[in-house]
Amino acid sequence: MSKMAIAITVLLIGGSIAAAALSLVPIMIPIGLVVLIAIGIALSTLFQRAVYFLGEEQQLVIEGWLERRAQNGPGVAVVNPFTHRGATIRKAETLSATEYVKLCNSKDGSERIEKGPQLLFLGPYDKLVAKSPAVCLNNTQFVIITNQLSGERSVLRGPCMWFPGPHDEARTGEAVSMSRTEYIFVEDRLTGERKTVRGPCVWFPEPFESASKKFNAIVLQEDEYVRLKDKTSGKRWVQKGKAQVFLEPTWELEANTEKPLKAWSLKAYEYVRLLDSVSGKISVYRGERVVFPGPDESLLDGEVLSAIDLKVHEYCKILDQATGDVRVEHGSGGGSKQVFLGPNERVLDGGKKKAVEVDENHAVLVRDKATGQLRLVKDKQLFVPGPNETIEEVRDLIRLADHEAMILRGKDGDFQYFYGSDEKRSPGQERSFFLEPYDEIVKLCWSKGRRRESRNLFIERFDCRPQFMSFEFNCRTSDNVELILEGTFFWEVVDLPAMVKSTGDTSGDLCNHARSQFIRHVARVTLKQFMDESHAIAKKVWEEDTEFYKSRGVRIHSLEVTRYQCADPRTSAILEQIIQETTNRMNRLSQAESENEVSLFRMQGQIEQERMNGDLLKIQHEHSTEEAKVAGQSESARIAAFMQGLGDSVPKIEDRVTMWQGLRETGGARPVS
Repeated sequence: MSKMAIAITVLLIGGSIAAAALSLVPIMIPIGLVVLIAIGIALSTLFQRAVYFLGEEQQLVIEGWLERRAQNGPGVAVVNPFTHRGATIRKAETLSATEYVKLCNSKDGSERIEKGPQLLFLGPYDKLVAKSPAVCLNNTQFVIITNQLSGERSVLRGPCMWFPGPHDEARTGEAVSMSRTEYIFVEDRLTGERKTVRGPCVWFPEPFESASKKFNAIVLQEDEYVRLKDKTSGKRWVQKGKAQVFLEPTWELEANTEKPLKAWSLKAYEYVRLLDSVSGKISVYRGERVVFPGPDESLLDGEVLSAIDLKVHEYCKILDQATGDVRVEHGSGGGSKQVFLGPNERVLDGGKKKAVEVDENHAVLVRDKATGQLRLVKDKQLFVPGPNETIEEVRDLIRLADHEAMILRGKDGDFQYFYGSDEKRSPGQERSFFLEPYDEIVKLCWSKGRRRESRNLFIERFDCRPQFMSFEFNCRTSDNVELILEGTFFWEVVDLPAMVKSTGDTSGDLCNHARSQFIRHVARVTLKQFMDESHAIAKKVWEEDTEFYKSRGVRIHSLEVTRYQCADPRTSAILEQIIQETTNRMNRLSQAESENEVSLFRMQGQIEQERMNGDLLKIQHEHSTEEAKVAGQSESARIAAFMQGLGDSVPKIEDRVTMWQGLRETGGARPVS
């Protein structure tokens, strides 16, 4: 029964008593009610402080005037209300098998741990500090326990259920599970020592140990390696495959070698040169083999080198940088040759080169660097230069056609003239030749363009055939008309030494001289005279001063003005009209001549037709005469045959004639005959 029900019962009893009293004393009703209510409240309060009903999980904590006590349920607790300051009901703690509580005694300050499973009633001075689950550890878990009073540290491994002590502090962790290719670094924080723990295993730490992250072992194949360094001793070495490398705490991989490096697998024609950075020694390794470098060695050339494969017609120059000697390697007569460089050797002149085939059409110019002299090799061979020789140039055989000529300057500066024509060539001079070592071909720089405004045409082979050359320049007539003349020279080089002696710009000289002559002659005539006499003026220009052209070694065959026009557009328009009118007149004349020629041809055709008609009539008359003659002869032959046939039977000729005429009239003469 609860305290509220008890209080209601007390009030009902008090009310019944009060009602009985009121029935006796009606006048005292108000006062009695007040007294009864006060008495009921007092009794209810005393009952609540004195009687407590406790369940199975409840506990009554009574605060006495001097001490504290507790009474556990279940049951009814009756307490003297005047001997305590108060009482409270609190619930007991239910602990499972995996739970615990930490309690603190407020009287003496002691702490303790209560484990489950149990229904825990606290002591009168106990306070619940914490309620926590126990630490459940599996096979790969552990807990590091630190006693806060003593500072001692221990490690508890699973599998287990751990309940802490009152002063224990715990830190759980996972053990490190490692495979065969994994490892970790472990450091003891008390001693500072570090060690490597390799798999396969499950690693649990000691109290003061800490682990790094897991690392994978470096798996090396047969052709792989890594460079290692011990940081404590400074020792460096190369670990070769086939192996698994577990690093020690003091080891480290050298920079840029976090991954395994490939050893050099050399074929028969390959090699490597390794430089030792400590001693400076260079080592050469040839194939076939697998090459691992030393700890201080690196590729001298940055890559695997291939032997220099020299065919029969190839060679290369090799310099030994240690001694300064140069050697020449070339292909053997039986086939190719492979050349491997030594430790201090390098290839000169950009590698292998082709030997020069010296034959009828090719020669080679060679310079000896020891003496500085040049020589021209003409003997037929596959030429390979010596160690101190360089090929300056491969020279082709110079062949001159019949119309060609060439000028050479010798080492003394004198000129030699070579011609393709047998008539011009000196006795003993060859038509085809090689340029000698110190000779050079003389090139003349001529002007080009119709007005010869640019001088950048280089001529080394001179064409001695007659040829055309065009020109264009301005001049003025006596009536002050400026003309633009266009024309052509038909000219020929006839004396090459005289041309070289007199000028270096033959085409420019010819055109400039012709321009001066044209300006002089055109200035003496009017435009109309020039139009009528342009060809005569052009002929005078070159015929009056043939000596000038002869001194330049050339001959002018003709000079013609092919076109002219006025420089002034207005004058040019007038000239164009004159030319057009002249052209129209000439066209009309040509048209009239053409019409006359057509009429004449038509007339000649008619005459010829009539002549042929007469011949036809004559022939027809002759044919008719012959036909009549033949017909008459045939008729006479028939008559003669008729007369002779009737000569015996009709003696008189007159009768026979009469009979013939009769038969002829009746048409029977032909069958009778």
